[in-house]
Amino acid sequence: MGDVDVVVCGAGTIGLAVASMLAREGHRVAVLEADPAPAPPAAPDAWTDWGRRGVAQFRQPHNVFPRFRHLCDEDLPGVSTELAAAGFRVLNLLDAAPPSLTDHAPRSGDVRLEMLTGRRPVLEAVLAAHAEEQPGVTVRRGVRVTGLTAGSSAIPGVPHVDGVVTAGGERWSADLVIDAMGRRTPSDAWLADLGTVPPLRVAEDSGYAYYTRYYRGPLPEWRIGAVTPHGTVNILTLPADNDTWSVTVFCGSRDEPLKALRDPACFDRVVRGFPLQQHWIDAEVEPGVAVIAGVLDQTRSLVVDGTPVVTGFTTVGDAWACTNPSAGRGISVGLMHAHLLRDVLAEHAGAPAEFAREFPTRAQVQVAPYVDHQLRADRVRVAEMDALRRGVPVPPRDPDQAAFLAAAMEDPEVFRALLETVMCLALPDEVLARPHVAAAVEARRGTAPDPPPGPDREELLALVAG
Repeated sequence: MGDVDVVVCGAGTIGLAVASMLAREGHRVAVLEADPAPAPPAAPDAWTDWGRRGVAQFRQPHNVFPRFRHLCDEDLPGVSTELAAAGFRVLNLLDAAPPSLTDHAPRSGDVRLEMLTGRRPVLEAVLAAHAEEQPGVTVRRGVRVTGLTAGSSAIPGVPHVDGVVTAGGERWSADLVIDAMGRRTPSDAWLADLGTVPPLRVAEDSGYAYYTRYYRGPLPEWRIGAVTPHGTVNILTLPADNDTWSVTVFCGSRDEPLKALRDPACFDRVVRGFPLQQHWIDAEVEPGVAVIAGVLDQTRSLVVDGTPVVTGFTTVGDAWACTNPSAGRGISVGLMHAHLLRDVLAEHAGAPAEFAREFPTRAQVQVAPYVDHQLRADRVRVAEMDALRRGVPVPPRDPDQAAFLAAAMEDPEVFRALLETVMCLALPDEVLARPHVAAAVEARRGTAPDPPPGPDREELLALVAG
């Protein structure tokens, strides 16, 4: 089941993870990364000493949900220990239970909800060191892939990829080329150069803009959920590694007055207006505000009308599907996708046509529902914020989802079920089918959770104006 030559384009978190997974199966893997700088030897130094021009979100907050930890322990033994040694923090979002939830008694199985959390550069540095230690993995940095090479077709009339070419004129042969270059991948143009049918791409602006500051010191306590919607803004308070954390205010990207949040003084005034989060900024702070906007929710399919558009080539992680980063699902969903790729390749090594059919088909069943769930949630929340900004009626929420959220604010079992859906451990339909959860949700039908304390729109704009 080994003995396949693989080229992974991109040495981000998922590219490095899938390379390590495949090498453990006996495959030979070359990882080609355009950015030239290697990760620093000491992973915690990555935050200050490592630049990744090719990764726009490199210094944005990242979640490493329990699903990621579970898959690491299964597929990448040692990584969880290496992350802990690099300063990653073990936490449980049960500690961020809402004030309305008064039953804090532990339950059996709560350990399943534990997650590792830290900053993206530190995570990537650990994964880079882990990959480079694997027999069978070669990581080449400063090597920019510029196109694909074609071999004999495995499916009549469908181009077959047998390698890549680089900006330096090198040719790397491969039985499978994996695009792990993220949401801004150029590979659609490469496929067009081969004459493929265009991949099916569905994209929309998530409608969010993100404003983040980073802090250091003793970790503040959660007095409300880690991610909390407040009218036309949302606030994310996220612990990270080595006594650091971030606070993010994200809002509609078309909300012109709130673009002033890029000013640190404005950012601080706004956060201090929220009584259950204001203490998170009472610490040593890094200069400036990190801003990102124009982030697309998108999916790409290499199967069109039931037929693969190419063989010998596939996508993984954000190059396949990506959602707004505030949900923190990208790394977990990407690792789920990589795990599935590993399994399907084990079954169809040496059979590129079967792999090209089976991997997308199984991904659509096993991984895509988590993407679809987030896309629907994004649309609902952005529509709410947009309506509140314009002073028009808010679109009604799905009654089942509203009752689920309301029940979770009062019932500890329903709250745990909600966390499972947030952290990619289960889908809403799965947890809503559980008898206790179903009964609790039914009892709250027609209700919605109480809004958290904080300024209304007029008060928020006054804080922005100073």
